[in-house]
Amino acid sequence: MNDAGEGQQPVAVLAALRARPLAFPFTRWTPRCWAHLLGGALIGPPLLVTLAALLTLGLGLSAVGLGLLVLLALALAGIPVGAVERWRLRLVEPVPLPDPHSRLPGAGRGARLRTRLRERATWRELAHAVLTATVLAVPSLGFTLLLALSGAFVISPLVVWSLAPETVMLLPGHAVDGPLAALPFSAVGLAGLLLCAYAGALLTGAQVALARMLIGPRRDDLGHRVLELTRSRARLADAFEAERRRLERDLHDGAQQQLVALSMTLGLAEYELQGAGRASELVARARGEAREALEQLRGLVRGIHPQVLTDHGLAAAVDEVALRHPIPVAVDVALPGRLPALVESTAYFTVTEALTNAAKHGGASAITVHGRIERGRLVVRVTDDGRGGADPAAGAGLAGLADRAALLDGRLTVTSPAGGPTTLRLEVPCSAS
Repeated sequence: MNDAGEGQQPVAVLAALRARPLAFPFTRWTPRCWAHLLGGALIGPPLLVTLAALLTLGLGLSAVGLGLLVLLALALAGIPVGAVERWRLRLVEPVPLPDPHSRLPGAGRGARLRTRLRERATWRELAHAVLTATVLAVPSLGFTLLLALSGAFVISPLVVWSLAPETVMLLPGHAVDGPLAALPFSAVGLAGLLLCAYAGALLTGAQVALARMLIGPRRDDLGHRVLELTRSRARLADAFEAERRRLERDLHDGAQQQLVALSMTLGLAEYELQGAGRASELVARARGEAREALEQLRGLVRGIHPQVLTDHGLAAAVDEVALRHPIPVAVDVALPGRLPALVESTAYFTVTEALTNAAKHGGASAITVHGRIERGRLVVRVTDDGRGGADPAAGAGLAGLADRAALLDGRLTVTSPAGGPTTLRLEVPCSAS
């Protein structure tokens, strides 16, 4: 990302000039710089006429209201000019300059217009268009004249030879009557081309630096977009947590209570049907299945969000999972206090997924879980001594956990060489309370 004065890549043409100053005029950069400056000389005058016409027409028609539309067009005129300038920069910049404007897929014309007028990049592009039409056009036109004159002098012997025996006036007061007499002019033209090589590089480098500052993306442009992305992530995480609580509450207060009532009803029926043979056996069987369904539902509710995690925090919840796990798990989770609910639930389900994978696919015989707060981030590592070779892209479990960590601006990494060990590392920004 380009940022004025911070973390910016060096201008390619200036870097090439510094690297090979003597050989620079004979490199590919010279014709590229010339083409870029000639393009600026061609664009400048018509752009100046267009901007001046829009300004004059907008001010003249402002009394009747139509001028506001013309002035609006003037304000937005820098956007297409900036796009053309970024395209022209490809001649001299190996890395294309990105579009500084935010993308608005599906937005209507009104929303697009309001957004563009609020963006700082729009006004910087307008400033660059004005500079292209005025300040930048002057050196480009002067360079074009110098280049054309130098080229004419270089081929002057050929021109004189083709027009012989007539006398050719190459400069006022300097007439030549033969190719040999034009050789000094050719030498001056070669010196002029050499000067154009270096002058073109310096002018192009200055224009590239100015274009990066005015028509390229800057971090201050992206500030509101980053803020909005952060807010949208927070809203999404909050919505996920609210939906999780609703689902847990519905299962606990709805389906779970109905299954309890069903089990009790079946128990009463079994009591009334004692000695009724086949009917009593079927009721007893139904009661057992209802009890089994209730246990499965309770396990599902605990899987959605275990109660120990809510009551006692991440360390206690991981200890409980480790006690129930079929493989020995050494837990070393030391936290200074409770963490935000979303951070705790993300870390908890990351640990449970890692433990499940180690038991089902890794062939592990020992697992360690380590958790600490390091520089304001919760860092959890789960390591097993299994066969390794885990592929995070092979299933949706780890991919879903990575997405969940990304919602909190965290990161999930998996290291699993063939033969093991496998280490799953979670980093999530957080603050303990």
